[in-house]
Order: sequence, then C-alpha cells, then structure tokens
Amino acid sequence: MKTKLYMIMLALFFFASPILAAPTPEANHHWVAITSGFSMAIASGLCGLAQAKATAAAAEGMARNPGASAAIRFALILGLVLIESLALYTLVIILVQVS
Repeated sequence: MKTKLYMIMLALFFFASPILAAPTPEANHHWVAITSGFSMAIASGLCGLAQAKATAAAAEGMARNPGASAAIRFALILGLVLIESLALYTLVIILVQVS
C-alpha cells in the first residue's frame, strides 16, 4: 500500500514540476550573469589544474622513456584538447543562457 502511495506522490511531483518552473515576468535575470561568471571561473580553474597535471605527467613519462615520447606527445595533445573542450562548452552554455 505504501509503495502505491509513493508512486502516486512521485507522479504528482513529476507532473507538477514543469508548472512550477514557469518563468515569471519579474524573474531576477541579473543572477544569470553572476552565476555565469562563477561557472566559467570554476571551469577554467579546473581545466588549468588538469592541464598542468597532464603536462607534468607527460614530461615525466618522456623523461623516463624517451623512446615513447612520440606516443606520449600524441596522447598529451589529445588529452589537452579534450580538457580544453570543457571550458569551451561552458562558455557556449553561458552565451546561450545570457542571450
């Protein structure tokens, strides 16, 4: 019996959430710019830390095994591109959200 009641309550919350999320004319749009700045700062900071760690690990790997430096360099460049894409995706989401 409790399971049926929980399922009914879950269905009510599921169908009510789009109604409650409707934008109001007096919505505070100035918070979008502030939160966008924080999200870009966090994404850029974490990307910088990840790139520094990847570069340090690649340099250490090339120093330990100079024969594999070409493969390590390729993996490093591919990894740096994927890490940088996080910051670019965050920027695109911010620009879509602000406009």
